Amino acid sequence: MDISVVIKIAAVGILVAILNSILVRSGRDDYALITILAGIVAVLMMLIPQFADLLGTVKSIVDF
Repeated sequence: MDISVVIKIAAVGILVAILNSILVRSGRDDYALITILAGIVAVLMMLIPQFADLLGTVKSIVDF
């Protein structure tokens, strides 16, 4: 796993936290929830290739 993936995930987390704070203070709680869900989906989409690589590595180790 490359360190750039970790930095990207942290950046998404910081951005979502800032947007969530702004939206909650302005009284738009429903948009804040949607922003959090979008952040989770974005991070999961970044992690899917990493999981595929992990499963390929495990498969190659198990399949002598």
